[in-house]
Amino acid sequence: MKKLEGKVAAITGGTSGIGLESAKLFAEQGAKVALLARSQEKLDAAISEVGHGAIGFIGDVIDLPSLKDFFKGVESELGKIDVLFANAGVTGFKMMEDVDEENFDHTVNVNFKGAYFTVKYSSPHLNEGSSIVLTASCLDEMGAAGLSVYSATKAAVRSLARTFTHELKKYGARINVLSPGPVATDIERKAGFSDEDVKNQHEYVSKALPVGRMGEVKEMASVALFLASDDSSFMYGSEIQADGGMNQTRWQ
Repeated sequence: MKKLEGKVAAITGGTSGIGLESAKLFAEQGAKVALLARSQEKLDAAISEVGHGAIGFIGDVIDLPSLKDFFKGVESELGKIDVLFANAGVTGFKMMEDVDEENFDHTVNVNFKGAYFTVKYSSPHLNEGSSIVLTASCLDEMGAAGLSVYSATKAAVRSLARTFTHELKKYGARINVLSPGPVATDIERKAGFSDEDVKNQHEYVSKALPVGRMGEVKEMASVALFLASDDSSFMYGSEIQADGGMNQTRWQ
């Protein structure tokens, strides 16, 4: 029996990296997958990779009307939602002196406000017994110079799962958190880092981690599947840190 057989899974941030790999795995495990993407080009490419009849909608977690429409569309096309993976996010490395209001607002709006309203607007469309997975970061409880805004937003996301655990009871839903450590994705290049910078950073971090390497998106997708499925049915407001031992290491 597949772990998500016949279930409806809605995913934000599902066109690349951890989100895309999770969408593929969810579909392989029997889910009917719906993706939210900011462009038709990204959406078409992701749907092609996911296969299994996946569908998609154009929108953005910081464009709240489009976010509302996404969940309405998912229920209309596929039925009520059994799995919500709120994975959309941005990163960025800036020392406090270099952070301006625009950078601050964008990071907060995508990572925290986007996650908040993703859960809020999905709630009327959730099935009894549904599972919500939020993506935070192992940095939600670590101090790292240059990541003050990013880390604070992820700590806020982790906090949401605690509070929403109680507020979601009336919908029969549970919520948990996946907090990845350093994972090899394209998010750093999207944030403006050069290939050389990314290579050097990955080498530095890999040497410091107990696991001795960067994480892989398929490893994060496996944790997301566990949290999405009935395998984690007794978990409410919990966090899994899939971080290669980063939180046990003095790595700076």
